[in-house]
Amino acid sequence: MTSNTKPKAPAKDSPTEPFKRSVSACLRAIARQPELEVSFAAERPGLVGGKARLPEPPRKMSKQDAAIVRGHADAAALKLACHDPAVHRRLVPGGQQARAVFEAVEQARVEAIGSRRMMGVKHNLSAMLDDKFHRGKFDEITDRADAPIEDAVSLMVRERLTGEAPPPAARKLVELWRPFIEERAGKGLDQLGGLVEDQRKFGDAVHDLLESLDMGEERSSSEDDEEDGETGDQDRKKDEQGEKGEAADSEDLEKMSMEEAEASADAAESTEEEADAPAGDMADDTEMGDSEQASEPWRPRNGRNEPRGPDYKPFTGRFDETVAAEDLCEPEELDRLRGYLDKQLSHLQGVVARLANRLQRRLMAQQNRAWEFDLEEGMLDAARLPRIIIDPMYPLAFKTEKETNFRDTVVTLLLDNSGSMRGRPITVAATCADILARTLERCGVKVEILGFTTRAWKGGSSRESWLAAGKTPNPGRLNDLRHIIYKSADSPWRRARKNLGLMMREGLLKENIDGEALDWAHKRLLARTEQRKILMMISDGAPVDDSTLSVNPGNYLERHLRWVIEEIETRSPVELIAIGIGHDVTRYYRRAVTIVDAEELGGAMTEKLAELFEEGPPDEQAGRARPKRKLHS
Repeated sequence: MTSNTKPKAPAKDSPTEPFKRSVSACLRAIARQPELEVSFAAERPGLVGGKARLPEPPRKMSKQDAAIVRGHADAAALKLACHDPAVHRRLVPGGQQARAVFEAVEQARVEAIGSRRMMGVKHNLSAMLDDKFHRGKFDEITDRADAPIEDAVSLMVRERLTGEAPPPAARKLVELWRPFIEERAGKGLDQLGGLVEDQRKFGDAVHDLLESLDMGEERSSSEDDEEDGETGDQDRKKDEQGEKGEAADSEDLEKMSMEEAEASADAAESTEEEADAPAGDMADDTEMGDSEQASEPWRPRNGRNEPRGPDYKPFTGRFDETVAAEDLCEPEELDRLRGYLDKQLSHLQGVVARLANRLQRRLMAQQNRAWEFDLEEGMLDAARLPRIIIDPMYPLAFKTEKETNFRDTVVTLLLDNSGSMRGRPITVAATCADILARTLERCGVKVEILGFTTRAWKGGSSRESWLAAGKTPNPGRLNDLRHIIYKSADSPWRRARKNLGLMMREGLLKENIDGEALDWAHKRLLARTEQRKILMMISDGAPVDDSTLSVNPGNYLERHLRWVIEEIETRSPVELIAIGIGHDVTRYYRRAVTIVDAEELGGAMTEKLAELFEEGPPDEQAGRARPKRKLHS
């Protein structure tokens, strides 16, 4: 008897799944790690926690798109195969700029090894690098102050090691720095070609190169140097074995990876034909979305390449305002907006509250209590009661808790109130700020919640004044700032709770001028008396104000933001961290994290704050000899 039920059709793979599998297999083969975990996500690619993360390929994939994804995979695989982290730790310099150059050149070394051995890898890496610099808009740079020297040096090292010219998108960047670098370090660059297979000797040569560029500093770990002195003979033996091993690895790597690379190429080409069938060779822009975010590069900080003054100015500050949230609308409307906010995120409050409770436990667990015993008065020491029962003549013992000096702390949450935050991002940001303020207050940490936007779209009274003044060239910022105080540091959470509902008000969110907002929040923190000051910026994009950008250079607001960040990170006691919602803020901030979905904001905020408290303030991180205190709240 036959059945009328049709068998279920097997679930079809995504068009990109065969390509992902082949790329993952090739990565593992080159890295010689068969069990390596490989994931594809709309986040910055790289090696994270011993796992390889690659950009999500677009569904409609061209050959160039495939080469870019393979390039990220090859770069990660070569780092695993040809880089020794222990040697790197001993050699890496301590200074921020020197470290950035050293690490960029080391990555250029391992990629050069793969490019020399395999033509397919060479092509993939070139495609990846060109895409990276194109997305970072490095081809629009005209000023050396905006061109990261670490990228210029690494591309010139790549040129020496492989003969490959800089990718088209990075040529302007390299040419801005080439005369300076060639004049001071040209001979050092020429010497690197013969050392590419020896990481230790290559690193020593890079230190000489850094000295010629006036970046020479002592090695970061003196303890490792002492260990090297004690075990010099063993290290020399290991180096000899390492040189032999690397030579053997070179042959093995070529044999193992060529077959896998060919298989990857074949599988990818067949996948491309399937995926491109309905749409042709080129990917549709609308399909690229997440892939563009994932491939967006980290644009390193300028450091101290060249002195850059604050050439930024407002045309007029007469119309700017700093206002308390409760002054922007009536109390009845604030209550209504707060109720709307609670209703919108009723299901999310439990999730964020659990994260906040976890943060509270981590903070409170670090407040270790200390006691003094065997005192004549105080609290009865219960541990001594059995002795008293056994021997009634035994004197009572008391204890008192020692006074523990925790450094008082204040945290400022600075929220982007621009129009692009409208909808889910702003509601999640408001709720997370609300619950974190409540949590930190329980732990004795004061919290200030600030917001920033503009009073008008496309200018306002400032623009009208400029028009009336005859449209002077390069007028500076042409919009009226609105800086909002939702909760001051000294105000208890229960009094300021309803103010966060203001973010739900229609028409509040307009444009964002991040540099001045960050400077404003920073100055408010500096005026506080607390010993430790933390500033957290939450934003979903670069500064944008159409009125200002239409009559000033295109990077006018961004350049000022970079200058303010550099001032805070290098010269201020304030500890600055940033969270980008769907936008890579790691290109601006030294300590930052990027999240793809606004729902991840609560976890990101709690984790970054917990990391800061566990690390301790900067003065405690300066030296290993000093004991590290944990929480200072």
